[in-house]
Amino acid sequence: MGSDTITRIAMWSGPRNISTAMLRSFENRADAVVVDEPLYAHYLTQVTIDHPGQDEVIAHHETDWHKVVAKLLGPLPPGKRVFYQKHMAHHLLPAIDRAWLDRAVNVFLIREPEAMLTSLIKKIPEPGVEDTGLPQQVALFKRVQERSGKTPPVLDSKDVLLDPRNMLSALCAAAEIPFDEAMLSWPAGKRDSDGIWAKYWYAEVEKSTGFQPYREKDERVPDTLRGVLEECREHYAVLHDARLQV
Repeated sequence: MGSDTITRIAMWSGPRNISTAMLRSFENRADAVVVDEPLYAHYLTQVTIDHPGQDEVIAHHETDWHKVVAKLLGPLPPGKRVFYQKHMAHHLLPAIDRAWLDRAVNVFLIREPEAMLTSLIKKIPEPGVEDTGLPQQVALFKRVQERSGKTPPVLDSKDVLLDPRNMLSALCAAAEIPFDEAMLSWPAGKRDSDGIWAKYWYAEVEKSTGFQPYREKDERVPDTLRGVLEECREHYAVLHDARLQV
């Protein structure tokens, strides 16, 4: 939390999680402003992996991370005091200065690796562990822990889907903001706040009006990605052990 009374929540997730549902949840608060993956366009200018619609993303969104960070630390419209920032952890590339993170409440959103990977490979057929954001999440988690002397909040998506009210209440308490019942449901449809990549990724969340009930997946990661899965599980365990529980 900054000294300007604005609570900036930087939510660090990996792909194929409930990160966009969380974005919807916070956007439904009357006191909140949200931003969708503000570092994505910069990330795409620095990597060689193919992402759906990447040329369009680069053309439409800010690619200069200095300008992105300035907006993340900037003022909010009148009446707004919560700035919810949906980030993918792997978008925070090593060359990006981290000092601004000290002015945010850094939160980590995780998902069981096999469920995440079986979903991710439908969009990126041969992901490496870096594409999952898990090693980056662990590095960020440890940085926040070391600099603040406190364990930052970690949310497991399974816990949120099983008990949205209590898990969101716990998150709000950790961020020192009041819980709002409006976070539990939202109108279906597209949002002006969604990134231009929404048409490739957001079909399900656009139909949603709240957090969907948790369901176990019976899909398995192909043998060619077993090594990636095992490495992901090691990183996931570090964060899972520190997750918020109610």
